[in-house]
Amino acid sequence: MCGIVGYSGAKNAVQVLLEGLSALEYRGYDSAGVSVFTEKGLQTVKAAGRLAVVAERLASHPLPGCCGIGHTRWATHGEPSDANAHPHGTSRLSLVHNGIIENYVELKQFLISNGVTFTSETDTEVVAQLIEYFYEGDILEAVGRVLRRIEGAYALGILCADFPDQLIAVRKDSPLILGYGDGCNFLASDVTAIIRHTRKVGYMEDGEVAVLTRDGIQCYNHLMQPIEKKVSQVDWEIDAAEKG
Repeated sequence: MCGIVGYSGAKNAVQVLLEGLSALEYRGYDSAGVSVFTEKGLQTVKAAGRLAVVAERLASHPLPGCCGIGHTRWATHGEPSDANAHPHGTSRLSLVHNGIIENYVELKQFLISNGVTFTSETDTEVVAQLIEYFYEGDILEAVGRVLRRIEGAYALGILCADFPDQLIAVRKDSPLILGYGDGCNFLASDVTAIIRHTRKVGYMEDGEVAVLTRDGIQCYNHLMQPIEKKVSQVDWEIDAAEKG
């Protein structure tokens, strides 16, 4: 199973993301990557192989910023490679995904017929390109239009360059949690990725969407109506959590 971590706060996002992805290594993976909002815009570093390869690339190509997403991937569509590693996206969008988009071939053919060029073999890039296709300035509206068209299981973490302090989280049949911190907030595949930073979590339900900034988290139901999310206190010890 793939791993997702997202962060919006005041700290160096890359450090938080790499720590979180390291805690998820027990899941197994064949590639990894991160995307961060920097002064130069939305930037991504990713690679096939171990998380250490990404860390080495980040050492020579730093991504200074306080909001970003990270991912560790087990290949489902497309071989393990730099191109197929997550995050995927466009110059405006970056997206990570756990799960499988069952109708991605049909959607990919539609996008290609409308002039879209793909750089990977993944079903995930189809979702990113479809959001870009529908985007007209309102990222939540574009995400909602895509959710009505994709079929399958997915946990998504989405960045849009027009909203540089914001993460969007989406869940359907694939685990995704929200972490509530002090001046920072998180999304993750499971608690182990964020327990060193917060013990306050919310468990997303199928069809829910969440918008995260450092100042708070707003959740929506499948109709994009605002909802209140129950926040739970995790009482596990860190060592026990990291041992699963």
